[in-house]
Amino acid sequence: MAGVEVRNAKETDASFIAWVELTATRSHLPRGFYDFAFPGDEAECLERIRSVACTRALSMAHWSNFLVAEVDGQLASGLSGYEPTKRGPDTMPVAMMEALGGAGWTEEHIGEVFNRMTPFLTCVTESPEDAWVVEWVATKPEYRGHGLIRRLLTDILDEGRRRGYRRSQISVLIGNTPAQRAYEGAGFKVEDEKRHPEFERVFGCPGIRRMLRSL
Repeated sequence: MAGVEVRNAKETDASFIAWVELTATRSHLPRGFYDFAFPGDEAECLERIRSVACTRALSMAHWSNFLVAEVDGQLASGLSGYEPTKRGPDTMPVAMMEALGGAGWTEEHIGEVFNRMTPFLTCVTESPEDAWVVEWVATKPEYRGHGLIRRLLTDILDEGRRRGYRRSQISVLIGNTPAQRAYEGAGFKVEDEKRHPEFERVFGCPGIRRMLRSL
């Protein structure tokens, strides 16, 4: 595709990054992690995600982890890569507390958010300390099928290699066959999976697969 630029994200891209994160969590399903964490109006949900991406706390959802692809100057695709010892899943509660507290949410309401996250946590995959983690992968519908994710994956894996990592990890919801095939095409192989009946009851799929590849 002509006119494609892959670059590091900027804080001004945060609204697009919020869309990437929401779309990635939905995967092939009608609703995902963020829909349950922040139920209701989608615009409000996106604003909550944007605020989490812009906290002072550097979490796995922070905008600075991202690469984005522009097509003729329009944001089209994005993904993130992060170091699990610095920005792993355990950083998310801190960022969410900061973002929601700053928006005036009470401790009770924040507690309800974390309670709604519980079914998802049953299948969260482990992130080994020596694996560069790729996360939050999504492309706008009108730009799909043009190899943008392949380009982004190449660059984000190069970044992990530059940081000294020798393998990389990515996760996929069980049943998202197109995404799994795309990651297999990029050299990832299924390492293991987590399944839980509560996860399947809430999200409509059995669980999450963890995929690894050498760098």
